[in-house]
Amino acid sequence: MVRGAELEGYCMELLGALAGMLRFQYRVKVVGDGQYGAVAAGGNWTGMIGEILRREADIAVAPLTVTSAREEVVSFTTPFLQTGIGILLRKDTTSQDMSFFHFLSPFSKETWTALLFAYLLTCFCLFLVARLSPCEWNEPKNEENHFTFLNSLWFGAGALALQGATPRPQALSVRVIAVVWWLFTLALLAAYIANFTALLSSGSEQLPIQTFEDLVKQRNLEFGTLEGSSTFYYFKNSKNPIHQMIYEYMEKRREHVLVKTYQEAVQRVMDSNYAFIGESISQDLAAARHCNLIRAPEVIGARGFGIATAQGESLSPAPPWMAELQQQGQTQAGASTAVEGAELRTLQGRVTALWGVNTGTHWLSL
Repeated sequence: MVRGAELEGYCMELLGALAGMLRFQYRVKVVGDGQYGAVAAGGNWTGMIGEILRREADIAVAPLTVTSAREEVVSFTTPFLQTGIGILLRKDTTSQDMSFFHFLSPFSKETWTALLFAYLLTCFCLFLVARLSPCEWNEPKNEENHFTFLNSLWFGAGALALQGATPRPQALSVRVIAVVWWLFTLALLAAYIANFTALLSSGSEQLPIQTFEDLVKQRNLEFGTLEGSSTFYYFKNSKNPIHQMIYEYMEKRREHVLVKTYQEAVQRVMDSNYAFIGESISQDLAAARHCNLIRAPEVIGARGFGIATAQGESLSPAPPWMAELQQQGQTQAGASTAVEGAELRTLQGRVTALWGVNTGTHWLSL
């Protein structure tokens, strides 16, 4: 975070903790092209990874995603923060009017189907057992039995509505079936009322986009990610059919749906019908700062943010100081606010830090 001439944030605190433990000095400046690092058309790496490869920087301390492609050219420490890929939405673009069948929301379609089957089966059992029991025949000579199939359906529906219904069972076998059905309906209604109350109070029923599959199926929102980011290549390399559909959508409309910076993505979500696919931890921060934003529940592609250095440098992929910082709560404990980044370079025995918040192709203040 840039506040006036001062830099602050989680990565600055992490950098300070490392400087204290490893006893080095550093200064901070903004990275050159403002990118995380991706392979350019000529085969050269851009951004932070490129500066490390060109020996313009020694260490990159930032929300830098550890990927297999980057691990081939640089070394990473143990991830200091775990994250994933989520969907950032504007609340009013995901809201929907309450439908006539809103009362069915507490249970799934499968549950309602099973309930209907159980209702019909129970009513048929009542009818069958009543036909076989002599106690249910008032006048056997006249072949009168009150538990016809229609009356059995009425009796079962009365139990679902917690209303007594005639005819009342006389035989013990019919009463046992009736008691079991009544107990079942009491438990069912209790679960229904609890779920419906929770839905009304939480408002989660107004978020129809819960998963990436929901995002693909809808037609109201455009969606995209940061151009050249690890998120984009995650969908490109994924074998999941849904992920492939997302990649094909973004590739065909890349000039329109891909954004240059994280700041641009957040602003576009707030101003238009646009859903941003990106790092969930950064989206959580955006949702916390802007009350009209929300992140969809599903998070995929678990990954971590690591500290990058040139291959063969003294910082090993799993240095002991990382474990010590984790024990002290300096790493993952700050995950809810960790979006800032820093990049270091060595200059005549002193460490120069290139600083900024890398949210795509631009470094911005938070």
